[in-house]
Amino acid sequence: MAAGGAGGGGGRYRPARAAMEGSGPRVVAVGAGLAGLGAAQRLRGHGSLRLLEAAARVGGRVSSGLAEMGAHWIHGPSPGNPVFRLASQYGLLGPEAAREENQRVEGGGHPPLPSVTYGSSGKVLNAQAVREARDLFYALLASTRAFQGSKEPPWPSVGQYVRAEIARTVPTMAGGQEDARRLQLAVLAACLKLECCISGTHSMDLVGLEPFGEYVSLPGLDCTFPGGYSSLAERLLSDLPEGTVLLNKAVRTIHWQGSFREEGDGGGRVFPVRVECEDGDVFLADHVIVTVPLGFLKERHQEFFQPPLPERKAQAIRNLGFGTNNKIFLEFEQPFWEPEQQLLEVVWEDESPLEEPDADLEANWFKKLIGFVVLQPPEQHGHVLCGFIAGKESEHMETLSDAEVLSAMTHVLRTMTGNPDLPAPRSVLRSRWHSAPYTRGSYSYVAVGSSGDDIDVLAQPLHTAVGTAQGGGTADPLRGSPPQAPALIPRLSQPLQLLFAGEATHRTFYSTTHGALLSGWREAERLNQLFQAPVPAPQS
Repeated sequence: MAAGGAGGGGGRYRPARAAMEGSGPRVVAVGAGLAGLGAAQRLRGHGSLRLLEAAARVGGRVSSGLAEMGAHWIHGPSPGNPVFRLASQYGLLGPEAAREENQRVEGGGHPPLPSVTYGSSGKVLNAQAVREARDLFYALLASTRAFQGSKEPPWPSVGQYVRAEIARTVPTMAGGQEDARRLQLAVLAACLKLECCISGTHSMDLVGLEPFGEYVSLPGLDCTFPGGYSSLAERLLSDLPEGTVLLNKAVRTIHWQGSFREEGDGGGRVFPVRVECEDGDVFLADHVIVTVPLGFLKERHQEFFQPPLPERKAQAIRNLGFGTNNKIFLEFEQPFWEPEQQLLEVVWEDESPLEEPDADLEANWFKKLIGFVVLQPPEQHGHVLCGFIAGKESEHMETLSDAEVLSAMTHVLRTMTGNPDLPAPRSVLRSRWHSAPYTRGSYSYVAVGSSGDDIDVLAQPLHTAVGTAQGGGTADPLRGSPPQAPALIPRLSQPLQLLFAGEATHRTFYSTTHGALLSGWREAERLNQLFQAPVPAPQS
């Protein structure tokens, strides 16, 4: 437990439980998601390392309990995807994922699942009309890449641009037939909701148009982990020395730009960073890799870092977007869908992207639901549908009881199928990522007013200028300063005090597990290069 001084002075600290020992560099990673685990995987063999995880499990936003509550698919499972490579190396994927033809599929982030589209009139919608509207939407999305790097894009946001282009095509849509045109507009409104889930945002009006094209979709037919996505996190954990990861170890404050001395370490080793945990434990370190979600940083960065982060980095945290995408799992006694159907899409036929959506969350939150994926195979999962819902409606859903959510989902399915006697699901399970105190949402996006430069700023490590620091009046045996005078303490490890990883720090793969993993590897390599360099002599 912590003992002695606080602040940036030269106080002494007794080692925390599972103390970090040895004379080599000491590294602490905050968060044991894929970014933290990836950093630990690449850092082994350099000094001592601890991963401090607030939850009772590793994985972060990868969470496979009764169901995949977080990350669902490997997006772009092909040789260029490090998550796919690791999962293949560990033998965690099924035979379909290994097929080379599947690795070459260009899905553009939209997996081509065999689907059926239900309308709110209670019938299956015309497949050709749905396909035409969807093709138009995807063509408009693809055209946004033309504005990458533009100094004067036609609209600030993706949503505004797409709606303007839809309005321009309305006169010729569906051959001018009014009913068919209304249907295609309703399908386009549903496409925008789906894109909100993919982008992790409440509205595509919040997503910047100019930087939207920087995101890179990898080739490959999206696939899942037969044993759950968490099997990858657990395998990464098993490769680390026992005691490296400490669970239920939430961090309260990271004190950096300091000089902190630990008792029992030769009487005077000095560390530039002190990590203070919620339970009172303290870890002194040369380097701290911060992998917490952007949502947490948005809410807590001002008190989480002492001194506060430089304004440029704080502004990047404010500028970037971070939203909520939740899942609702419904278990049925028997399926009402056909065996070949893997996606049940939902379209409210009175909606249009050219009209303002209903703002009454309490009455109509469920209309933001984009539909349901059928969990495969049923022999493993039973008869389970997984619904996806994003934005403020998703956050409102988190405040409801299970009974209220189940009732709303039953209403949606009975409306869409036109069957008022459709049996209700026998159980419901849902994620609550916005309510999670150490997450506060799902994943990042590049918001209006931000750019990929903000991602790069967030990713940049922070240093302390080489030199000396004033202690807090404690006698310093290294320099023989008198007890009554502040001690000048040589900083022994000035560079790279704070490093930043996580999906929100990867400019082209933000919002993905492979972006998170790559960011952890990136920061580990940054430290590896430092450790191999000659250590500069302390200056006074």
